[in-house]
Amino acid sequence: MKAIEMRDTGVMAVPDSKDMAADPIAAWRRGRTRPMEKGDIASVAKLFNCIFRKNEAEGSPELHRYLETVTFSSPLYTPENGSIVHENAQGEIDSAILSVPMQLRVGKRTLTARLLCAFMAKDKSGALGAAHLARTLRAKHQDFCFSDNASPRSADHWEAGGGRVLPVQSLEWQRVFRPFTSFLQRLFAAAPALRKLPLRVITVPLDRLARRLLPSFKPAAGPGYRIAPAGYEEFREYACTVLKRFYVRPAWSREEFSWLIGLASQNTACGPLNCRKILDPKGETAGFVLYFGEANGIARVLNLICAQGREREVIEQLCAFFDAEGYCDARGMAQPFLMKAIMRQRQLTFRHSGYFCMASRHPEIVDAVLDDNMYIGGLASESWSNLLVAF
Repeated sequence: MKAIEMRDTGVMAVPDSKDMAADPIAAWRRGRTRPMEKGDIASVAKLFNCIFRKNEAEGSPELHRYLETVTFSSPLYTPENGSIVHENAQGEIDSAILSVPMQLRVGKRTLTARLLCAFMAKDKSGALGAAHLARTLRAKHQDFCFSDNASPRSADHWEAGGGRVLPVQSLEWQRVFRPFTSFLQRLFAAAPALRKLPLRVITVPLDRLARRLLPSFKPAAGPGYRIAPAGYEEFREYACTVLKRFYVRPAWSREEFSWLIGLASQNTACGPLNCRKILDPKGETAGFVLYFGEANGIARVLNLICAQGREREVIEQLCAFFDAEGYCDARGMAQPFLMKAIMRQRQLTFRHSGYFCMASRHPEIVDAVLDDNMYIGGLASESWSNLLVAF
């Protein structure tokens, strides 16, 4: 989501008391920033429609409920780590940032980070409010805050405030199995009305021909590996073990993980949420994957985790599984620890999907991130959000 070429910021700010004392009228004209309250949902929903859907309609009841769930129902929520809004001199909300608290493990300690989502600002007063909100992005104010889909201008603000842009995590990988249907999916994304036309009648035989002429569209898997259904709690318990090799990683307590799964499961526009485990020839677990699967469409990988050193086998088996399930392609956030394995795949491309930005006042966290000693993405990012596709 992009608004005035910006998407995200950081913690709450208030007008400087010295400025108010020196010039209270000027401070009044600038308005104020404050934590978002439940009574603001209608205003924020209308602002959301205005900025991201280009209409002045009031938010639907469904959008109101979803905004309330995302911004206030997290088990980690407090006003200090929640969303923030800017009021202009007339008391109207002209800009806002949606924020979701997420708990991270940093070494042996736990801290609450902030995932920064939709940055919305309207008209001239909104631009001023956005500037006030953007000032709070400075790394010196943050334990840890991040966004995985920032615009170019927003990324510039992060860096100007001492934040960092991560090039690898700013990429999305795509492994194609059925090229003409994959192209059709991109066409549908650009022009949703075309979904009503029976275009698959054309692409299916063309894909068969392409796969005969270019066998590289068919991924090969290592012998003896297989994929089996798994429960979400199995995934969480496995993640808490194998992700210990990363200095910065999601904590995923049972309560927070259940809340995130519940929200991700509502994102039905991308297909149902699935959990699978990858088993090696001995029947031992080599990895897990969470993904959205759209029938005859795209497999969107949220989280892929595996035992260290098993990345290649897990990727090979996963791609072969997606192909056998009939998906046209598979996509997911690029992760440094997976790059060598994923780049062995044929018919693979990378695209820039938005800047991954982070900021922290703790030098040891910044060092770990720059050393690729961090696991984040999927449920520990914005990929699960229904605001991206449904409203």
